[in-house]
Amino acid sequence: MNYVIIGNSVAAVGAIRGIRKIDATGHITVLSRENHVAYGRPLISYLLGGTVTEKRMPYLPEDFYRKNQVNLLLGAEVVAVESGASRVKLASGETIPYDKLLVATGGDPFVPPIEGMNGKEKVFTFTTWDDAAKLKGLAYDIDKVVVIGGGLIGLKAAEGLSQLDKQVTIVELADRILSAAFDRTAGRIVAKKMKANGIEVLTEDTVVRIDGEGSEITGVTLKSGEFIACDTVVVAIGVRPAAGFLKGSGVEVNRGVVVDDRMETSVAGIFSAGDVAEARDFFSGGKNPMPIWPDAYIQGDVAGISMAGGQKDYQGGLAMNSIELFKVPTISMGITNPELGERYQVLTYQNPEKYEYRKIVLENDLLVGVVMVGNVDRAGIFAGIIRDKVAVAPFKEHLLAPDFGFVHLPKEIRSSLFAPQGKAA
Repeated sequence: MNYVIIGNSVAAVGAIRGIRKIDATGHITVLSRENHVAYGRPLISYLLGGTVTEKRMPYLPEDFYRKNQVNLLLGAEVVAVESGASRVKLASGETIPYDKLLVATGGDPFVPPIEGMNGKEKVFTFTTWDDAAKLKGLAYDIDKVVVIGGGLIGLKAAEGLSQLDKQVTIVELADRILSAAFDRTAGRIVAKKMKANGIEVLTEDTVVRIDGEGSEITGVTLKSGEFIACDTVVVAIGVRPAAGFLKGSGVEVNRGVVVDDRMETSVAGIFSAGDVAEARDFFSGGKNPMPIWPDAYIQGDVAGISMAGGQKDYQGGLAMNSIELFKVPTISMGITNPELGERYQVLTYQNPEKYEYRKIVLENDLLVGVVMVGNVDRAGIFAGIIRDKVAVAPFKEHLLAPDFGFVHLPKEIRSSLFAPQGKAA
C-alpha cells in the first residue's frame, strides 16, 4: 500500500502511528511545504522571545521517521490533487502517486485587505517556525509593534515580542481578548496580566490603515480615529483551513475539508485530519473545524488506522484551548459562554489578585464546559468527566475547589476514568 500524507504536523504524526498499528510495511511519504521536521507550534513564541532554542523545537525522537519507514520530503508544496489519477502535483511540477491520501495541511493565516499594507516590509503573520525566526532576526530593527488580534496567536506573539523588550499594543475588535475561547472574566484577568507586563490592550477597535511612506511603517490608524505610532505590524486575526489546492479534486470543502467519522472525505481513498478538517462536534453532532492540538492527533490516529484498513471511529471534537501567558496558565473546554436561561447552571470562583478563576458549566447534571485560569492541574479530569458524560451530582460541591481531583470522585467513576478510553480523553 502506498500512503501519501500532505502536511507534517501533529495530525500527520498521529496518522503515521495509526498506519503502523495496522500496516508495518506499507510505503509512507510525507510532503511538507515547510523545511522543518515536526515541531511544537505552541513553542514559536518562546523561540521568538529567546527562552527556547531551535534545537528544542522538534518534539519527536530524531529517528522517528526512520523507525517508522517514512519518506519525508521537506520543502515540497502540493498545488493540486488529481483524484482521478490518484496522484498529487507539487509546485516543482513533479507528481507523486498514492493509494491512500491524507490531507493534514493545517491552517493558513487570514490576512484581510488593509489600506496601506501593500509594499510595507515589516508586516508579519505568526503561525510557523519561520515566522518567529524572521521576526527574531529583525528584532534589532524593531521598536514598537501593533498586534492585530487578541486571540491565542496574537497574545503569544505579543508575549514573545515583549520578552525582547519591544513596546507592544494589541488591538482587538471584540469587547475582550480571547473572545472566541474564553469568557469575559477570563479575558479581563489575562488582559490585566498583559498590562502588568507592559503590553497595551485596546478592545472594540480595529486597524483600518497602515501608515508610512514607501516600505516603512510609521504607525496605524484605528477605526475610532486613534493613531498608534509603530514600525512593525503583526496580523494575528486567525487562520483558515489550508485547502485551496483541493480545487478541482472533487473533495467537498465547506469551512474545512468535510469528513465522516473514519476521517474519509467525499472522495473514496482521500482522508483529512487536523486543523484543515471539518469533523463531528462532540456536543452538537454537527461538523466544525476544530483547530485543537490534541484533537488533531486523535483525528490523525483515526485517519491512519482507517487508511490502513482498520476500524476506529472519531468520537467528536471537544473544543479545548490552552495558553500560558507570563506564567499564568489558562484552559477552556466545551461550552464556555452558555446562553442565559434555565438550561445551564454556571458555578464560578475567582481571585483576580492571584490571577485565579474557575468556571463550571452544567446542563442537566452533566459537565459541559470549564474555564480555568491560574490553577489548571486537574484539567484532564474535567475533560474525562465531559467526554464520559459523568453525572456530577455526587461531587458537585467540590468542582470549584482548588484541590479538586480524583479523591472527590466516587470509586466507580474513578475506575471508569482510569480505563483506556478515559486516558485517551
